[in-house]
Amino acid sequence: MKFKAFLTEHGVSLLERRFLPALDKMGKICHLFLTRDHAIFLHNLLNGDGVQCIAQFRKEALFDDYRISSQNEDRIAFAIDVSLLLRAVRSSVSICTEFGNGPSANRLQIKLVKKLPPNCTQPMPFLTFETKGYKSAVIQDVPISKPLSRTQVLELQTALDIAQDLPQTLVQVPDLNQLQNFVERMKHVGDLLNVSISKYGDLHVQISTTLITLGAEFCKLLVIGEQAEAPSEDRNLSAQSRSERAISRGDAQSVQVSVKHFSRSLQCHLAKPDCAFYGIALQGACLTVIFQFFIPGTRQTDKSVSLHCRLPVLDPGSS
Repeated sequence: MKFKAFLTEHGVSLLERRFLPALDKMGKICHLFLTRDHAIFLHNLLNGDGVQCIAQFRKEALFDDYRISSQNEDRIAFAIDVSLLLRAVRSSVSICTEFGNGPSANRLQIKLVKKLPPNCTQPMPFLTFETKGYKSAVIQDVPISKPLSRTQVLELQTALDIAQDLPQTLVQVPDLNQLQNFVERMKHVGDLLNVSISKYGDLHVQISTTLITLGAEFCKLLVIGEQAEAPSEDRNLSAQSRSERAISRGDAQSVQVSVKHFSRSLQCHLAKPDCAFYGIALQGACLTVIFQFFIPGTRQTDKSVSLHCRLPVLDPGSS
């Protein structure tokens, strides 16, 4: 199997300043899945433990002169330490900035190699960064796992396909900072968070203990998918009562998730999304968060980049 490409200036900016810092907060190790058309970073898709996070890029968003080949339909996947990858990218950028000049300035090549490390008898796989300046080249090797087998790649692809399923109702949260500040305060109250989402465009989050109940409601949000008109007789009820009535009518779903998981998913704000959509999967299988990115200077979705999380549900929920 072979892979090599040049990271573009835009690709370096996306990874170094936005997505790798966000992915680093999601977990130490992730899978990097390379195909003919995409580079995909995947957290927790195979072990099913913790927040699943999927960041997908069209190859043109990150790379130039992208070349990949393998006996598994040109698909290659391996596990990698996100913090080491981020350090290598940042270091390479620093070298490019300091020493890059001449016709080959700022050319950052990335490729898969096998090398024999010191005191080892077997070659080990690495993702290598080569920064070519005018008179010199600097090479950095990031250790990776043994590439996944054909069976493991198929398992990863199946998990990815399942993770792409969208909830029937999604509500848009335009201001993630407001939600993040609220959850930060909630972290000190308890460990479990109740989240309900209605077809009316309401997002209700609540944490309860024997001594205190804290909640926040975001109303009249933009709805994508199945939606409904809120009954006029519910207007003067409390947020909790409205949520309970909506659930009983089948116009809302509710799930319970870990406050820690919810807070961790909000770390994706480091990738600088323009807004986020929240939804609950069929039968309350998980809480899904989809981060939306716009083409700079427009309100059009940038389809070359996608990022979403799936939070495991601690209670089957109700629908």
